[in-house]
Amino acid sequence: MRTTYMAKPGDVERKWYVIDATDVNLGRLASVVASILRGKNKPTFTPNVDTGDNVIVINASKVGLSGRKAAKKIYYHHTKFAGGLKSRTAGDFRAKDPEGLIEYSVQGMLPKNSLGHKMAMKLHVYAGSEHKNQAQNTEVLDITNLI
Repeated sequence: MRTTYMAKPGDVERKWYVIDATDVNLGRLASVVASILRGKNKPTFTPNVDTGDNVIVINASKVGLSGRKAAKKIYYHHTKFAGGLKSRTAGDFRAKDPEGLIEYSVQGMLPKNSLGHKMAMKLHVYAGSEHKNQAQNTEVLDITNLI
């Protein structure tokens, strides 16, 4: 009788990946990053254990929006006060807070529970090409092959 391998939290080996977001569509970038954060690219993937790796996204301000999404796609949030519905377009979101745009997109693709929050904590997004995680052994991941 064979048993299915179930990863234990202490057995997980984490890597650090650097992804360049220049001219990559936002949704495709977010789906690849969410898959890596969950650990679905590993043969030891276990749904109830955080088996994912750390991801650094650079050049977030150069992420692509296909078609007319920069002007037509609208993000809403409510301030919890009466009449507090706020909105902004994807182009404004990218111009003012490019890190927040990618974090928002990736978090939408992660589980909505405490495990998803732990996965989201391993995402590091930077608007420019420099990042402050130089001490880790990072691997550059070319996601054009994965899309």
